Order: sequence, then structure tokens, then C-alpha cells
Amino acid sequence: MQDIICPNCKKVFKVDEAGFADILKQVRDHKFEEELQERLNIAEKEKESAVKLAESKLKNTLQEELAKKDKELSELKAEKDRSLAEQLAKKESEIAEMKSKIDKAEVEKKLTVTEAVKKIEKERDDLANNLKSKETEKQLLEKSLLEKYSADLKTKDDIIKMKDDEIALRKDMKLKLSTKMVGETLEQHCETEFNKLRATAFQRAYFEKDNDSKTGSKGDYIYRETDEAGNEIISIMFEMKNEGDETATKKRNEDFLRELDKDRTEKKCEFAVLVSLLEAENELYNTGIVDVAHKYTKMYVVRPQFFIPIITLLRNAAMNSLKYKAELALMRAQNIDVTNFEGQLNDFRESFGRNFRLASEKFKTAIDSIDKSIEQLQKTKENLLRSEDNLRLANNKADDLTIKKLTRGNPTMKAKFEELPDTDKTI
Repeated sequence: MQDIICPNCKKVFKVDEAGFADILKQVRDHKFEEELQERLNIAEKEKESAVKLAESKLKNTLQEELAKKDKELSELKAEKDRSLAEQLAKKESEIAEMKSKIDKAEVEKKLTVTEAVKKIEKERDDLANNLKSKETEKQLLEKSLLEKYSADLKTKDDIIKMKDDEIALRKDMKLKLSTKMVGETLEQHCETEFNKLRATAFQRAYFEKDNDSKTGSKGDYIYRETDEAGNEIISIMFEMKNEGDETATKKRNEDFLRELDKDRTEKKCEFAVLVSLLEAENELYNTGIVDVAHKYTKMYVVRPQFFIPIITLLRNAAMNSLKYKAELALMRAQNIDVTNFEGQLNDFRESFGRNFRLASEKFKTAIDSIDKSIEQLQKTKENLLRSEDNLRLANNKADDLTIKKLTRGNPTMKAKFEELPDTDKTI
């Protein structure tokens, strides 16, 4: 709410933000109209002044021109060498030209006035658009601020509610510790909470006191769970720590982590959980479940109300891990089958390769024999061809044989052949 003072009666009255924004808008709208009207009046006056000035200049110019023309007409009348008709025609042409100039000047004057009016109208529209844009920006800003502060208020309310719930939870825990758990220990409380769900949620689970102190130390409880085949799914070593308000020396959760890790290792448990009411004002541990694996692997510190949830979370994770382990085992078995198949395939390849080599060697021997036979036959063919050539030559020689050739250089045989009858000389 804001105080507004009336300028007339000086009375003070209160106006909320919406009313103040409405009054401000009215003042702005009135101011805008006044400025717009003032600018339009100025533009109208400027337009009238421009028109009057243009008319005055044009009138003076025309008067000067007319005076000049009248003087020239007088001079023309005095001139006897020129024709009166020609002079009149020329003057009429000039008068028409002057009228055209006057008309053109009138048009230019109207265009000037129109452009001036358009400019003023554009400025008015721009001012109106700017005002509208500013109003829209103002509304958007108001809406954004309202949403922002509403969200902040809601977040603040949620945080307050969470704090109230946490305070109520702490009071309830103290009440329980001071009433129900009087005479009981935190260990008994956790065992009771577990037994409530043993028959329904943990049918194959083992949750008992750790009574084995052969190694010199022992935890409080051991949780183990197996599947239907007896394979262990998960194992957890639990340690419970409670401290009353009247305790003089306050312990810290970190004081018990090393011993808990040692007990977990000796009892071969996968996880270790410290259920603690120590450091009641520590915001870190009051979140409920704190992972301290950066100091000791697979170890958690929880408040008592998260005793069952931590078992459930770790158990579900182990179930998923068990499924992956089963899939991995199946893959390994499949890999073994593939390996056996590859071994058999390699044996087959080696046997086939050996038989192929033997067959190749036999085949090569047969090919070599065939090649040798072909080579021998080729030689025989060549010999036969050469024999044919010799026979052909011998036959040609025989066909060319005559007595004259036989007795050439042999007078004795020549004389003997000459003694023979003519029929015998045809050889």
C-alpha cells in the first residue's frame, strides 16, 4: 500500500499496487494525449506558416513577373518593326507557362503539406506504439516478478515445511527413545523392525547377532540372503551405536568405521552399515543415508529410520547384479561352445587341408605324366612329319630320275643303254 496526497484538498489516502498502476496509467495516457495534441497543433501552425510563406513568395514572384511582362508589353507596343500578332501569341504562351508554374507550385505545396502531415502522424503512431510497448514490458515485468517471488515464497514454504517435518521427526525419535525404547537397545529396535518384515519380504534372509569373537572383535548383526539355488545374493555387517543426552563424552561416527570395516572383512561380508544416533545435530548424517565409500569401500552410515530402506536398496542392487552375473555366466558358456565349435572347425580345416594337399600332389603327378605323354607324342608327330618330308623329297627325286641323268658322266652305262631297244629307254 502507498500513500497518495490529493493536490487540492491535501487529504492522504492509501492505494494498493493495482490502483496505483491504474492511476499512473491514466496520468500517462492524459499526458500522452496532451503531448500529441500539442505536437499536432505545432505541426498545423508550421503547415499554415509554410503555406502562407509559399503563397507570399509565389505572389511576389508572380507580381514581379507580371510587372516585367507589362513592361515588356509596353516596350513591344513601342516597337513598330515586329508584328503585333506574334507578340500577343508569345505573351499568351508565356502567360500559359506561368499558369502552369502556378499550378505546379500549388501541387508542390499540397505535397509538402501532405508529407508534413504524414511525418507528424508517423511520429504520433510511433509514440503510441512506444507507449504500448512500454506498457506491455511493464506488465510482463510485473508478471515475471510476481511469478519469481511466488516461486521463491513457495520454495521457502517447502523448506520451512521440510524443516518442520524434520523437527517433528527428531522429536518423535526422541519420544520413542524415551518411552518405547526405554530398557531396550538400538540393536533390539532394529531386530524388531526386521522381524516385522522377515516373513513377507525376507523369506530367505539370515539376520542374527554376530557371536563369533574368535578374531578378537565382532559386529552387532550379520545379514545374509541367498537365492533358490543357495547362492549368496548379498551380505551386510551391521553395527548399531546409540548415545544418550546425558553422556559426557560425545562420540563421532568416524570413530567406529575402521573397526566396522575390519569386522566386515573378517566375517567375509560384502557391505558394512553403521546404524547410528550419534552426532544428532550433524546435517550430513541427518540426510538419512550417507555413503562413506571414499574412506571404506561399500560402507554406509544411516539413521535408524533408514535401517530397512538401506537393506532394500542394497538388496535390489545385488539382485540386478546377480542377473548380470547370470547373463555373464551364460555368455561365458556360449563362448565355450563357440570355442569348441571353432576347435572342431579348425580340425576339419586341417584334415581337409591335408587331404587336399595329398590330392593335389596326385593330381600334379597325373598332370606331369600327361604333359610328358603329350611331349612324347609331339616328338613322334614331328618325326613323322620329317619322315613325310623325306619321302616326299625321295618321291620327287624318283619322279625326276631319267636315263640321261643316270648315264651322265658314265660312258659305259650310256653305251649299254643305247644298245637297248627304244621301249626300254623310257626309265
